[in-house]
Amino acid sequence: MRRVTFDLDVLRTFVTGMELGSFAKAAERLGRSTSAASAQLKKLEEQAATPIFRKAGRGLALTEAGETMLGYARRLIELNDEAASAIRDVELEGWVRLGLQEDFGEAVLPEVLGRFARAHPKVRIEARIGRSHELAERVLSGSLDIALAWHDGTALPYSRHVADVHARWIGPAKPVAAGTHDSEALPLVVFEAPCLLRTVATETLDRAGLAWRMAFSSPSLGGIWAAVAAGLGLTIRTDIGLPANVRALAPGALGLPALPKMALHLYQKDAELDPVAARLAEILLQAALETLPEGAVTKQLREVAKYPGRRLSSSSS
Repeated sequence: MRRVTFDLDVLRTFVTGMELGSFAKAAERLGRSTSAASAQLKKLEEQAATPIFRKAGRGLALTEAGETMLGYARRLIELNDEAASAIRDVELEGWVRLGLQEDFGEAVLPEVLGRFARAHPKVRIEARIGRSHELAERVLSGSLDIALAWHDGTALPYSRHVADVHARWIGPAKPVAAGTHDSEALPLVVFEAPCLLRTVATETLDRAGLAWRMAFSSPSLGGIWAAVAAGLGLTIRTDIGLPANVRALAPGALGLPALPKMALHLYQKDAELDPVAARLAEILLQAALETLPEGAVTKQLREVAKYPGRRLSSSSS
């Protein structure tokens, strides 16, 4: 039986295309032409010596062999990237303090901690999940090295704009006995003030001339999700990190006004991060890219994903 050595660049195109639902989008993200991506997929099938794709209507779906290949491809790419970073930063050790906005706690943090700890076991990480204004203040005071949070207008000397994500009206996943919208006032489920998204919701409704009332407030995101799922009212978040018991409403549903995009920033304590914080920032942005909607990310964030071992340049907002 002949030995087969799969091309990691080919596997990266394959995995990226499946995750984005389009190999044309994968080619764009990875800096290749569409024809080059098609040639890579053909090469993959030739190396596998079995069909990876099957026709499904006007598109393509994976065969059973393709599904098996996808799982292994993800593992091979992750191991490759970990090896590259571990070799480059084999002596990294120390302590780094990371902050994440609550939406990213479950969606991003486990992946970030896992990748970083496997590559750099000598580094101690202190992670804090918090609200945007709190994280910005902690970076400004020097009690956090880096933080990923929605930009609320706080002026920080060192930050980078990484994405613009649409805010969405969020309601219960299943119909509930009590309605969440009536002709007099829209019940809102919000964080306790101060809260960026609370302000966005009320100002948007005021501009649209729609009445609203505070139906429920909570200091935690878990409380917000519980109240929305129970039908106490609507809230606004993004599509990131939504639990199964709530859902994003379709644009224009219930006559609700369109919401703005939320700017996602990476805040950093210093203009030039030390090697430990810089490496964690790279892994954080790579994980965020895998979570964010395709059209939301900035060019810089796409570059980080394309070249996962490259140092981030310092920037200021």
